[in-house]
Amino acid sequence: MTKYELWQKAKVLPMLPGVYIIRDKTGRIIYIGKAKRLRTRVSQYFREGVPHDTKVTRMINSAFDFDVIVTQSEFEALVLECSQIKAHKPKYNILLKDDKGYSYVKVTRGAWPRISAALQKDDENADYIGPYTSSFAVREMVQTAQDVFRLPRCNRRFPADIGKGRPCLNAHIGKCMAVCSGRVTQAQYREAVDSALHLIRHGQGDILKLLRERMAEAAERLDFERAATLRDQIAAIEKVSRGQKVVRSAVDEQDVLAFAGSASAVCAAILRFREGRLTDKREFLFRDTQDIDALRSEFLPRYYLEDEEFIPKSIAVDALPEGAGELQQLLSETRGGKVQLYVPQRGDTAKLVEMARTNAFDRLARESGRVTREQKWLDETAHLLGLPEGPRLIESYDISNWGDGTSVAGMVVFQDGKPKKAGYRRFKMKTVSGTDDYASMAETLARRAAEYDSHKGTANQFGQKPDLILLDGGRGQVSAVRAALAGTSLADVPLMGMVKDDRHRTRGLIDGAGREIELAMHRGPFTFITSIQDETHRWANDYRRRLQKSRAYSSTLEQIPGVGPATGKALLAAFKTVGAVKAAGEEELAAAKGVSRRAARAVWRYFHPAAPDVPAPEDVPRP
Repeated sequence: MTKYELWQKAKVLPMLPGVYIIRDKTGRIIYIGKAKRLRTRVSQYFREGVPHDTKVTRMINSAFDFDVIVTQSEFEALVLECSQIKAHKPKYNILLKDDKGYSYVKVTRGAWPRISAALQKDDENADYIGPYTSSFAVREMVQTAQDVFRLPRCNRRFPADIGKGRPCLNAHIGKCMAVCSGRVTQAQYREAVDSALHLIRHGQGDILKLLRERMAEAAERLDFERAATLRDQIAAIEKVSRGQKVVRSAVDEQDVLAFAGSASAVCAAILRFREGRLTDKREFLFRDTQDIDALRSEFLPRYYLEDEEFIPKSIAVDALPEGAGELQQLLSETRGGKVQLYVPQRGDTAKLVEMARTNAFDRLARESGRVTREQKWLDETAHLLGLPEGPRLIESYDISNWGDGTSVAGMVVFQDGKPKKAGYRRFKMKTVSGTDDYASMAETLARRAAEYDSHKGTANQFGQKPDLILLDGGRGQVSAVRAALAGTSLADVPLMGMVKDDRHRTRGLIDGAGREIELAMHRGPFTFITSIQDETHRWANDYRRRLQKSRAYSSTLEQIPGVGPATGKALLAAFKTVGAVKAAGEEELAAAKGVSRRAARAVWRYFHPAAPDVPAPEDVPRP
C-alpha cells in the first residue's frame, strides 16, 4: 500500500484506545505502539506535511500495511503493547542496549600487585573479583581504594622501575605512596594492597574497625609513624563516606531518570539508589531521533517490564510520560506493591534529577566529541529553552542610564559559549527622551535589525543573524522588543528576558509568551546565563561611565574663555584626557581637527599663564 492509501485506511479507525501493528512488504512486524485514540495516532504517521525524526521517517518509508487491536482501556493497551513487543521485538521499537556488561576488579599477581577495573577476564597472570553487574560501581570501588591507600596508577613496573626517574605528580599531591622512590618496602606495599582489597570485598565499616585496631596496636608499641599513617587512612575513608552522603536518596529504593537530546540522538540516564545510596548509573543512547517525549513514553515500560528489571518503590523522572497513570498502575501490579512515578518539584530529589540530566548531556557530549564545558552548557540551555540545537551565536543587551535622562545600551556577543569581544557594540539613544528602559530597549533592537539588513552577508558582526537574543529585563522589555522586531529580519530569532531575584542574582528567563523558565534547578544553564547577564551589565555600565567622564572633561574645557562645547569635544577626541590637552603645545592643539588657531592659543594660555606672551601668527602685522 502507498503512503496515501495507508492514510486513507487510518482515517476510518475508531477514536478508541488500542494497539497498532505496522508491517513491511514481507509481512514482518517492524513497529508496535499503543494509542489513546487510534485514528489520531496512526493517521499522523502517514499524513503529508507532518514532520518526523530520522527513525520514524525510516519506519514510515518501510511500512506497507498495519493492523489494530482495540482495547477497553488505555491500561489494557499498555499491557498488550508490552507483551507484543516482548514477543516480536520489532525493528523500530527501541532496543535497550547500554554499554554495560559484567565488570571485575583485577588484581595482578607478583610481589607488587596492582588493582584496576576490568570489563573482561583476559589476563592469565591476574586474579579477578566479581563479576559485578555495574561497571560504575566497580570503577567507584577501585578509585576509592586507590585514593584511600595511595596506590600507584601509573604505568611503571615494580621492582624494575624503582629508583628510576622522579616520582610522578600523584606522589607530590599526596595521592600515591611513591613506590618508585624506593622508600616504600614490599611489606608496606602489600599491607596497603590487602587493606584496599578488604575495603572492596567487605565495605567501609569492616575495614574501619580493622584499621582502628591496627592503629591502637601501633600506638602501644610506640610506633607513632605507623599509627599516624593508619590514622590518615581512617580519615580518608571517613571523608569519602561523608562525600557520598551528598549523593543520597531519602527513599531506600529509588530510580532517578532524566533525558537529554542533541540534533541526532537522545540519551536516557538512570541513577539507581538502593538503601538510600547511589549504587549504579546506566545510560542508554538512541540515535536518529530527537523526540524526547515520545522516547520517554516508550522507554519506561520497556526498561521496567520487558527485561524484568527490578522495580523500585519510587521512580523520579524529569517529566511524566504519556499514560503515566496506567504505567504506574502496571508497575505497581508487577512489583506487588505501590510504586510512585512522579516529577519532583524541589528539594534533594529534584537536584538528583538534574544530576541525571547532566550525566545524559555528558554522554551525548562524549559521543559527539563536544566535550568542552561551554558546549555542554549550550546543549543544556537548548534543551531547557526548547531550541532544536545549542545556540551558537548569542547576543545580549542591557540599558544603562543616569540622572539626567540620558540612556545608552550595550550589546555583547557569545559565540560557541565564549565571549566574542570583537563583536561587542554600543548604542546612544536617538529617539528616546528621558529614562524609559522599555523604549530604549525597543529602539536598540530596532536599530540592530536595520543594521542586519544593511550588512547582511558581510563579515561585519551586524551582518550575522543570532541564534538567540537575551535582554536584561522582564516581561516589559520582552514585549517592547517583540513589537519592535515584528516584521523585521530578526523577528524569528528566539527572544528571552533575563530576570533577577531580590538579591540581584539571575533567577530565570522570560520567553516571548511571558512564561518564566526557572534556572536555579539547572546548574549549567544557570552558570552560563548568569555569566552573560553579568558581562552585558558590565559592558553597558562601562560605556555610561566613559561618557560621564568625557562629559565632565568637556565641561572642564568649556570653562576656558573662547572654548565652546564643539571645541571641547574636538580637543577630547584628539587628546582623550584633559591632562593630555594641558601637556600639548600650542601648535599641537591647533593641529587638532575642529580647533581654530585662536582657540588653541586660548587653551594654551589658560594652562600656561606664566609663559611670555608671544603674538599668534595671525596677530602679527604683515609688512
